[in-house]
Amino acid sequence: MSERWLPYGRQTIEEDDVAAVARVLRSDYLTTGPEVEAFEKELAASCGVKQAVAVSNGTAALHAAYAAAGLGPGDEVVTSPLTFSATANMALALGARPVFADVLESTLCLDPEAVERAITPRTKIIAPVDFAGNPADMDRFAALAERRGLLLVEDAAHSVGGSYRGRPVGSLAHLTTFSFHPVKTITTGEGGAVLTGDDGLAERTRDFRNHGLVRDRARLARYDGPWYYEIQSLGFNYRLSDIHAALGRSQLAKLGRFVARRRAIVARYREGLIGCPRVRLLEDTPGAEPAWHLMAVVLEGPPGLRREVYARLEQQRIRPQVHYILVSDFPLYRQLGHDPQTTPVAAAAAERLLSLPLFPSLTDEDVDRVIAALREVLG
Repeated sequence: MSERWLPYGRQTIEEDDVAAVARVLRSDYLTTGPEVEAFEKELAASCGVKQAVAVSNGTAALHAAYAAAGLGPGDEVVTSPLTFSATANMALALGARPVFADVLESTLCLDPEAVERAITPRTKIIAPVDFAGNPADMDRFAALAERRGLLLVEDAAHSVGGSYRGRPVGSLAHLTTFSFHPVKTITTGEGGAVLTGDDGLAERTRDFRNHGLVRDRARLARYDGPWYYEIQSLGFNYRLSDIHAALGRSQLAKLGRFVARRRAIVARYREGLIGCPRVRLLEDTPGAEPAWHLMAVVLEGPPGLRREVYARLEQQRIRPQVHYILVSDFPLYRQLGHDPQTTPVAAAAAERLLSLPLFPSLTDEDVDRVIAALREVLG
């Protein structure tokens, strides 16, 4: 019998997850019901923060967080080009301009010194990305944001369950965005969240995810009965359903177990790849306890090496992935005047990164198989 396929990521769905979803399907509420509120409260508590606002996906979380921060035309967001495009796209969606700063070679997280050089009078937000699940240097970013009067929005799509200097991810910025896509630390099927300790930011985020619709009588310009509502600001239908929230609640109860297994897998990879030719391993941010969404390695070799490694691993039923194509290299961003060479560390990494399989149900034998295959390919 041939060995099983090992993709770069895979959800872990267990019988209690299935039962949680089935319970909601048999209930009176499939959406905008009690499961969403319960999920938000449990998520906020797990992250040590006052407010969590569940939304339909991680991109919606970024859009809502930027909108809650008041981002608009003429403003700038300083962020990393080594991320999924949504981090920058959602700034464009609000009429703002992304400004790309370079990353640290050791972690591939945003470089605080490069960010400070990129700040202009138009900068409104600093948006660090927790690359691969490793939190950025959030104390330095918080101090910089405080000093320059900016808002800090942490794109923590990769790092749900991680911590930094003893504080959970979700409590480190003015606004933090999560993703619950199936390959992330926990999943709601599709989903995301915005976390904040500021009640005003949370209120604006909730308005934004629900068309800008307000029912709270204390906030209405007038009142015409219990059916009455007002649209007080522009918003979208970014709600999370009770079906998704029920799955999220079940998964959230396993977050510690999932993160621990991911950390153990990364530790096994690191040990097994010591001395592997042409492989550079990423480092942890000092003080961080990563949640590890990705097992990303940098392949140091001639042009075409990554393509060869990718193909030969696939021949052995191992399917890696590339994270990421540099955002500033996309035609859209080049047309807007962005140049990948202004961030040379990120540009070089984007040509060499490869993500190896990483998910909680990966066995030690699976990890050893990937290590052996990679060593064989690289000689």
